[in-house]
Amino acid sequence: MTDRIRAIEGLALVATLTAIFEGVHPFGDQIVQNPHDAKTKGMHGSHLVYVNDGTPVEEDPWRHGKEGRTCTASAYGRRSAARHVASYTAVQLAATVAVTRTLGYRVPASALLTGAAINAITHGIIDRRDPLLWLADKAGKGGYIKYATIVRKVGGEDPEYPETVQDDTGPGTAHMEVDQAAHRAIGVVAALVTAWITLRTGGRR
Repeated sequence: MTDRIRAIEGLALVATLTAIFEGVHPFGDQIVQNPHDAKTKGMHGSHLVYVNDGTPVEEDPWRHGKEGRTCTASAYGRRSAARHVASYTAVQLAATVAVTRTLGYRVPASALLTGAAINAITHGIIDRRDPLLWLADKAGKGGYIKYATIVRKVGGEDPEYPETVQDDTGPGTAHMEVDQAAHRAIGVVAALVTAWITLRTGGRR
């Protein structure tokens, strides 16, 4: 393979992988993700919560037996984040294999798993929220995240006048925009690393 053909193949593979990662990202991040995990994956703290649903023990101190098992809020948040990352990674891997194999191209397992690991590990860190907030603050975006929040309807007895609550992390907020931007940027890096390993490995067809 000449250097020029190799470069073209590399560029095409990076573009394809980036498109796959970008294309399936909302599906894995918004549709496949368990709603409960979405709410609890950012939990932090040393206070105790119930293992089965994350409710603070202080709000319902009378549970016993299996229902009464507890862990720290941070441990519960890590568990929720891990479940989300697992389902997200499965979607991404399945889509990558399906597209590349359909087109007659074989990405080696070592390349696939390395790219998936980059996306999975960083996804878990970002979705724990505090690390992202720290990075945003260092980048001078702390004010933007605090400013661009949203008010949501949370229901109530009278549907015509539902109660409202301020949300600073969900859809429509600056936090969500920064979160998604970080995931997508890292996806490009993961695509580049996957392609680089593939080209170095050889047998791709």
